[in-house]
Amino acid sequence: MNAIITVVGNDKVGIIARVSAFLAERNINIEDISQTVLSGNFVMMMMVDLSGSSNALESVKRELAELGTAMNVSISVMHERVFSAMHRI
Repeated sequence: MNAIITVVGNDKVGIIARVSAFLAERNINIEDISQTVLSGNFVMMMMVDLSGSSNALESVKRELAELGTAMNVSISVMHERVFSAMHRI
């Protein structure tokens, strides 16, 4: 099962490292990643594979939101099918 993770906030050292470590600890594989900094704002999108994880999507969403709060960034998680349906033309 794939999900899309977005991270948005003020750029600072360690955002990618902390999110990646969180995912690795839960055996969630990063399939694709894109990140940029726009006028000091950090923006990252990741496609991740949760099939190797024993953590449910809702649990990952909650924990990543908590991590985002601790890092002062916004982290959201959406099932890939929901994301694709939202962005279909």
